[in-house]
Formats: sequence, C-alpha cells, structure tokens
Amino acid sequence: MSDRSCHNLVLIGYRGSGKTTVGRLLAARLGWRLADSDAIVEAEAGRSIAEIFADCGEPAFRRLETAVIGRLASGRRQVISAGGGAVESDDNVSVLRAAGVVVWLTAAAEVLWQRIDADRRSARSRPDLTSSGGFDEVRDVLARREPLYRGAADVTIDTTRQTADAVAEAVLAAVAGRLGG
Repeated sequence: MSDRSCHNLVLIGYRGSGKTTVGRLLAARLGWRLADSDAIVEAEAGRSIAEIFADCGEPAFRRLETAVIGRLASGRRQVISAGGGAVESDDNVSVLRAAGVVVWLTAAAEVLWQRIDADRRSARSRPDLTSSGGFDEVRDVLARREPLYRGAADVTIDTTRQTADAVAEAVLAAVAGRLGG
C-alpha cells in the first residue's frame, strides 16, 4: 500500500464477496456515504444490469459503469462499492486507485456461488457472464479476474469464513491511518 492519505475507501471483488453489505457497515462506522456503482448505474438507466446487458450489450453497460466510477472518484468521504467487473478496465482501475485505498474482498469460488445462488434478487438483476452459468461461470470468471483484482488492490481481505461485521473490522484495521477527511 502506498503512503498516500486517501479520501475514499474502494471495495472491489467478485459478486457475492460482500462489497455492498460490508460497504454499508463501513459507511455507517466511518460516517461516510455508501456509493454502489452498480446500484447507481441501474438507477440512472432505469433498469437492471441484466436488462442493460440484454438490451444494449455488455460494452454499453461498461461505458455507463466507467462514467459512474469517474464521477464517484471525484468525491470524498465515501465507501465506493465497485461492480465486480470494473477491474476489467485499466481506466477504471487507475481512477479507483487514485480515488482511495482499494480493498479486494475475496472468497473461495464455492462460497461465492453459494452466496449468489441464495440471493434471488441478484440472480434476477445480474446477467450471466458466460454460457456455462452457475458455479462453472463463477470459477471461470473469477480465475480470469483474480490477477486484475490483485493488481488493483492495496489490501486483500478474505471473506470466506467471516461475518460481514468481522470483515468490516478487518478492513478498518488494515486501512487505519490511511483515510483522510
């Protein structure tokens, strides 16, 4: 991690890693705003990410995501929950790294799949990323993205066997002294 003092906390990781849940806890504990890039894209587009993918394609979604991330990065005192695929854009990674301390929330592929499968809202609103779907999709996409998450992250927290509260505490301990006002 660099020695810069940062004005945002950025959470990255695969869907199901806990970015939104942990982000809410962190925002509450810090007295900051939670900025969930996927939720903002959906609100601005007036439809789910799955619908954006189906109607306009992934490149259109990625353009919307990049625009939202660019706006969020100029803010201060916020926990930014970046979409799972945001790290596939070098521009997004550069912007997020400049915006704050980047924390990669990771978990075993099996655990991610269990969490995703149990979350019916996510299943309806998130698109399939490969033709295989299910656990195979999680395993394959995660394998492709892991080096990108690793390269973007200042800190890595494994959420596999931790509660959301424990993960939030681990994040705060890992970034202590790095967050500015």
